Amino acid sequence: MRFRAAVLAGVILVAPGGAEARPLRVLSLDQCADQYALALAPDAELALSPRADDPDAWMREAAAGRRRVRPTLEAAIAFRPDVVVRYWGGEPRLLARLEADGVRVVAIDDATDFNGIRADIRSVSNGLGVADRGEAMIARMDAALPSRPGGAEAARPRALYLTAGGFTAGKGTLIDAILSAAGFANAAERPSFAPVSIERMVLMPPARFVLGFFEQARADWRGAGRHPVLRRLARGRVAANLPATALTCPAWFAADAAAMLKAGA
Repeated sequence: MRFRAAVLAGVILVAPGGAEARPLRVLSLDQCADQYALALAPDAELALSPRADDPDAWMREAAAGRRRVRPTLEAAIAFRPDVVVRYWGGEPRLLARLEADGVRVVAIDDATDFNGIRADIRSVSNGLGVADRGEAMIARMDAALPSRPGGAEAARPRALYLTAGGFTAGKGTLIDAILSAAGFANAAERPSFAPVSIERMVLMPPARFVLGFFEQARADWRGAGRHPVLRRLARGRVAANLPATALTCPAWFAADAAAMLKAGA
C-alpha cells in the first residue's frame, strides 16, 4: 500500500455524489510535535503520540479525546497521513518509508534561541498549509516576551538554571536565551548542558537560582538537584520555579517561561 502525497490546501475524496473534502490527516511522532500539531492544526484529523497528554505537555488539555498511536511503521500505514510532524520521534525505517511514499515529513529543529523557534513555527505551519496561523503564533510569542533592559550583560543579575536531576544549561541553549530574555546573565560557565558540582556551588553559590522540572514529584526525585545542600543554598535565592510544560520543547511557550521568570524576579 502506498501513502498519498501531502495535499496542503485540503484533501479531496471522490464520493459517488461528487467530490467531498476531508480534513488534513496529520501524524505526530513525539510529544513536541504534538504541541505544534495541536496548536497549528486543531481542525485536522490528528494522530498524536502516546505522551500527548502527559503532565509535562503544554497542550495536554487540547489533546483530550484525540487519537493516539505509537510511532511505528504499522501505525503510520494504517493511519495513512498526509503530513508527518516530528522533533525526535520516528525510527529511520519509518521515516525512510514515509518519504519514499511521498508523505511530507516536517522536522522541528532543536532551536537554541527565539529566532530558531520562529523558524520552526514557520516550517511547521508552512508544512501544514497554515502559514497565516504560524505568523499569528509568532506575533503572540513576541508579545509575550518581556522587554529586555538596556545595558551590558555584565550589569545584569546572574542566575544559574538547575534541574531536579542536577543539570544546568550554558551558552548555546534555549535556556540561556530564556534567561537573557528575562534580563538575567547566565551563571553557567560551560556551554551546552552539564551536571552541576555541589562542591563548587557551596564555595561559589550563585546570586539566583532558576529551577526547572522540580514540580514533577516522580521525575528525578533522588536527583542531585534535590540534594539537601543545594536546597539550603537555594533558599531565598530562587528567582523562579519554571514548570516542565514550558521547558520540554523548543516552541512558542519558551516566551511564557521568560515571562514567568521576569515576573518572579
